[in-house]
Amino acid sequence: MSITPEALSRDWFARVWNAGSEDAIHELLAADAQMHGLPTPDGKPVIGPQGFVPFWRKFRSAFPDIRITVERAVSQGDMVAVHCRVTGMHTGSGLGIAATQRPIEFWGMGMARSRDGKIVEAWNSFDFMTLYQQVGLLPASI
Repeated sequence: MSITPEALSRDWFARVWNAGSEDAIHELLAADAQMHGLPTPDGKPVIGPQGFVPFWRKFRSAFPDIRITVERAVSQGDMVAVHCRVTGMHTGSGLGIAATQRPIEFWGMGMARSRDGKIVEAWNSFDFMTLYQQVGLLPASI
């Protein structure tokens, strides 16, 4: 029995982010998957686990207790769209600044296409501006 795109997406957030499993990244993300919308210096998609793991490690080191809750999910064919709430505490320096010990809470949406039980392409739109304001990388009011 094949895993549905929604179940795969929920598994991704539960295992990769909430449980902190790097092994799950390699299990659930295709080697040539394209991850759009993550902060990269050149604005290009992150490719596969090899490209995603460094981003994930930095983020998890800044927020080791990160919790991503899928509040809503809508599936159609091989695609799923999710609306997520992200919470945690800034207790590490993975963002390139000293830990602030401040709580974070922001929202985001993602869409993923899957094939054979793996994510093959994803589009991310998370409110990183709010996150950066909450940890002091940007002023609270712009």
